[in-house]
Amino acid sequence: MSILGNDVRRVEDEHLLRGQGSYVANVPLDGSLAAWFVTSPVASATIAGIDVSEAMALDGVVAIVTADDLGELEMPSPLRGRGDLARPLLARGRVRYVGEPIALVLATSPQVAEDAAELVDLDLVETDPVIDPERALEDLQLVHEGSNLVSEGGEPEPEDFFADADVVVRARLVNQRLAPAPMEARALAAVPTADGRLEIFASTQSAHRLKAEIVRVLGLADGAVVVRAGDVGGGFGAKAAVYPEDLAVCAAALRLGRPIRWIETRSASMLGLAHGRGQVQQVAIGARRDGAIVALSVDVLQDVGAWPLLGPMLPRLTTLMAQGTYEIPRVRVAYRSVLTNTVPISAYRGAGRPEAAAAIEHAVDLLAHELDIDPAELRRRNLIADDAFPYETRTGARYDSGRYRLALERALEAVGYDTLRAEQARRLERGARRLLGIGLSSYVEITNGYTSSEYARVEVADDGTLTVWSGTSPHGQGHHTTWAMIAAEQLGMPLDRIRVVTGDTDAVPRGVGTFGSRSVQTGGVAVHLASVEVAAAARELASTMLEAAPEDLVVGESGIGVVGVPSSVVSWATLATEARARGIQLAATVDFEPPGPTFPFGAHACVVEVDLDTGAVEVVDYVAVDDAGRILNPLLAEGQVHGGLAQGIAQAVLEEFVYAPDGAPLTGTLASYEMISAPELPSFRVVHEETPTPVNPLGAKGIGESGTIGATPAVWNAVLDALRPLGVRDIAMPTTPERVVAALRAARTGVVGAAFTNQTPD
Repeated sequence: MSILGNDVRRVEDEHLLRGQGSYVANVPLDGSLAAWFVTSPVASATIAGIDVSEAMALDGVVAIVTADDLGELEMPSPLRGRGDLARPLLARGRVRYVGEPIALVLATSPQVAEDAAELVDLDLVETDPVIDPERALEDLQLVHEGSNLVSEGGEPEPEDFFADADVVVRARLVNQRLAPAPMEARALAAVPTADGRLEIFASTQSAHRLKAEIVRVLGLADGAVVVRAGDVGGGFGAKAAVYPEDLAVCAAALRLGRPIRWIETRSASMLGLAHGRGQVQQVAIGARRDGAIVALSVDVLQDVGAWPLLGPMLPRLTTLMAQGTYEIPRVRVAYRSVLTNTVPISAYRGAGRPEAAAAIEHAVDLLAHELDIDPAELRRRNLIADDAFPYETRTGARYDSGRYRLALERALEAVGYDTLRAEQARRLERGARRLLGIGLSSYVEITNGYTSSEYARVEVADDGTLTVWSGTSPHGQGHHTTWAMIAAEQLGMPLDRIRVVTGDTDAVPRGVGTFGSRSVQTGGVAVHLASVEVAAAARELASTMLEAAPEDLVVGESGIGVVGVPSSVVSWATLATEARARGIQLAATVDFEPPGPTFPFGAHACVVEVDLDTGAVEVVDYVAVDDAGRILNPLLAEGQVHGGLAQGIAQAVLEEFVYAPDGAPLTGTLASYEMISAPELPSFRVVHEETPTPVNPLGAKGIGESGTIGATPAVWNAVLDALRPLGVRDIAMPTTPERVVAALRAARTGVVGAAFTNQTPD
């Protein structure tokens, strides 16, 4: 009986539930120093001086490190032609955002280190910052020498682009800046060992990437560094990056020859961990009167922050996925990425794809209103047909498989769309003060977008247990359960006899990591292929031991036996011992290189109630139909969707990181940054579809980001759907009570104001 496709509870949680997790903060480190960073309190300034004398006099302070102490150590620029964007590990000469690390205090306790950091005297000569990415294009103030523009692509919109369109709708859309706010902030411990190595304990999404960057920047031999990622309390894409703080701690540990532990505070994390989104879009969509979409034009402006991480690459994914699920004859996208005096932008759950879905799905709703066609019907008329796959988009994506119309119909049926429309009309007729809104999104995303391979090794031990080593680096996804299930499918062993090893660069020689919804279709497939090899080798060995043909053998929990002869079984332990005696191992190593990415899809339906007196938005029902190819564990898949939905809904109604014009963060703590919690969320209804992909032998696609990608436009559209009968044409995210009230007031007076955009250009 197959174990795949069944609900299997996570096997990796017991130690967490018992409070026995192994995080960086509780790794035993004898004689370790505590690290604390002195960071910039201003957005843009020249560093005229750093006086550490008073801080050094504090009892317990061992050292204070500045850029001068680190010499020329810097992180290479990720952008070709912009070598000036190589980043020093600590600010050198200038500071470029509030929160940028300037000095590293090392002391005998975190309390002493924090007190000493307060005593470091910074002589900063402030300069004018650039905060608004649209203003950054003017280059009136420069974040770095040269230009604020760091990447661009695409061509201008031709004059006749919408020549055959009866209706053209244009809108300025903003995917606001978000703070990832994982439960565990950044954390790293660097330990020089007696044998001359550097042992790293880190909260990271990619142990191997972190190791590679330490080796490269610090000029160490590959074998001189080991990275261990134990339990990681969330990442959401932000911990896939390597930060200068990580490398500064490592450099200091090598310099002092002592263990150093850095645990970031929550307030520091809000100003240091990379932010997400930060994208301004100018969208135009044209259609004939019958609803047939004929053209889509998108101009993307990406805020990169003060230093480029993955920010400049995000618009490429937005460009690739701009067409969405629709048959559109003409699609053009152009993008520009600019520097600002703000926290750097990097990947955040979805990384460029939620921005694409928000653009096309919000545009389709605006178009539906202009055409006076129901939003569901307009989608029906334009969705890519089932028999069109594999489908080549106008932006260069090759969708592997899909049933977009089925997903939409299932979402409409599950949410009770027609009944909701009738109730919406009744409330309007009686002048209800709580209006109903129904929002839809039909999305497609790319997973493992920057296609990469993954490592796995599977081996049967002499005691009959199985060990799986994987290059993925999980932080809550349930890989230990899923990888054990994949191995058990081929080898028949119970899950409690299968051990999964991840996040240790000594135990696992290579790996890519966990991000971009890539893991099952790369790491999971590698485990599958290695398990198939081990099973075949075990059958061959058992056939000689049992004097039976391999095809007459069956794999089971206790070992391999002859079909129909229960007494004729050779145990896994005996097989492993016999293999070793013959000079072989029951083991296989696979580096799986997929031929391309996969394209999960789905349709979401959101129901909101909007209180006209307070402006409060309440999500009262939510249906998510998500297709991720073959679903290996529905329970874990649903958990991933739930988490994604929470973050997608959060962007639509609550969360936004805001700066003042002088670069001061206005939402730099959880007291001011409205992070979503359970009371703001309904009980989700999740419907799984399965359209296997031909790209890999498991038929699996990614699912870790699907909820986020589908949720944001569905909720955004629902809020506007509720308000549109009162004359509200559009409203910016997040749709906070303040913005809702302002939009209603503007609709009554005919004055369009800040309720409609996050930033209103002059």
